Amino acid sequence: MRITEAARRLELTPRMLRYRESLGLLPALRHSGRRAGSRRPDSQRPLSRTAGRPRDDRAVAGAHRQFSDADMAAVALGLSIERRYDISPVALAFGVRVLADPRVRAEVAELGRRIGRLQPPPARALDFEQERALRLLSRL
Repeated sequence: MRITEAARRLELTPRMLRYRESLGLLPALRHSGRRAGSRRPDSQRPLSRTAGRPRDDRAVAGAHRQFSDADMAAVALGLSIERRYDISPVALAFGVRVLADPRVRAEVAELGRRIGRLQPPPARALDFEQERALRLLSRL
């Protein structure tokens, strides 16, 4: 189905659906017949800094995205998560990025440890036993 019908079924505006797409909250668009040397696939493109303006060549080529049942289910799940946890689409997009990018995940985890929201990684058993022995010796 086209964007107007998909937006109507999801109780969104087409503009909001395009915005969510620009944030990476829709499944990647699969192009058939992509020419050699064409632009990067959607999954490798950076997020657009301009809301509502997809960074691919669909607008230029005049192609219209068709929303499948899987696309609709993914958007509906995202909307459900946003409502349940009272977060914005941008926050959800960042959460997905944290889960997908190990470097970002590590930096966010380090921040969580520094502000006391996450526990430090568990010590190895030998380290625990060594610390225990040192504590016992310090009591003597």
